[in-house]
Amino acid sequence: MGNYSPGTGARSLHSPPPRYLLAVDHYLLGPIGALVYIFIEVIPDIGLLRQSFEVFPRRKRIRELEAIVLENPAAGNYEELGDLFLEDGKFARARECYDKAISSRGDLLDVFYRRGIAEIQLADFGAAVLDLEHVVSRDWKYDSNRAAGLLAHAYANTGEVEKADTLFREVTQRSTLSETYYNYATFLAAQNRTAEAREWTQRILAKKPTMPGYLRRRERPWFRRANGLLKRLAA
Repeated sequence: MGNYSPGTGARSLHSPPPRYLLAVDHYLLGPIGALVYIFIEVIPDIGLLRQSFEVFPRRKRIRELEAIVLENPAAGNYEELGDLFLEDGKFARARECYDKAISSRGDLLDVFYRRGIAEIQLADFGAAVLDLEHVVSRDWKYDSNRAAGLLAHAYANTGEVEKADTLFREVTQRSTLSETYYNYATFLAAQNRTAEAREWTQRILAKKPTMPGYLRRRERPWFRRANGLLKRLAA
């Protein structure tokens, strides 16, 4: 997601140089400039490309683990299988695996967290509240404050308006995750707080100019959602 201050429009000391400066570096510095460009723009994309090729080995590993848990239903095996199903978008199967992992060991904080994510994807927000409260009560900053942001989202979808508003305010003071900003904006829009909803939506888009290319590509789904929400707010 990146550590970028939303809405400032100014580059921090750690922000990447604009693309035109990369082009100048390439032209003036020759091979050195080319290497600078590769390290800043190309190498990070290799990780994104690798993810697209991980689908097939992931599904192979799923088949392997499905066979393994029949003989060895250890919590760790079910946890790994749940993680793979979660990555594959099979949220109900992921939840089933996490249930079995937790039934064997109740001290696996990450399993509660990931089961909460699966439950949100399944729109079972009441169950997600219970799991995410369990996580946040033990580690408020879990997963770079994402757990708390998702808990606020779950509160918003279970009618806990005051809890959602309070928690969103706290999380957005500590985190710049686009997911959290977007969920907060949709919550504000549902409360007819249109000006505030527009402000938080614009903060997502305000990150874009200072992001390196690979982060912009990773954030593209949130930029699309933000643009769609702005259109709905303007209607």
